[in-house]
Amino acid sequence: MCLAVPMQVKNIDGDTALCEIDGVTREASLMMVEGVAVGDYVLIHAGFAIEKLDVADAEQTLALFRQVLADGGLVE
Repeated sequence: MCLAVPMQVKNIDGDTALCEIDGVTREASLMMVEGVAVGDYVLIHAGFAIEKLDVADAEQTLALFRQVLADGGLVE
């Protein structure tokens, strides 16, 4: 199973973004997504931004992730 995580872009240097969510920061390549700016939310998978998200979609997805984690994770 693959999982992409919404993160907010905090800094951009060329084609690399520093992204953050809940105090966790990661570098991600922006080479697959156009028009990303500081403050935008992007889906991060395997070190790449794969899609730009609007704020409402990002917040909804993050709320679901947080609920799953609070409930003890995924059940197989």
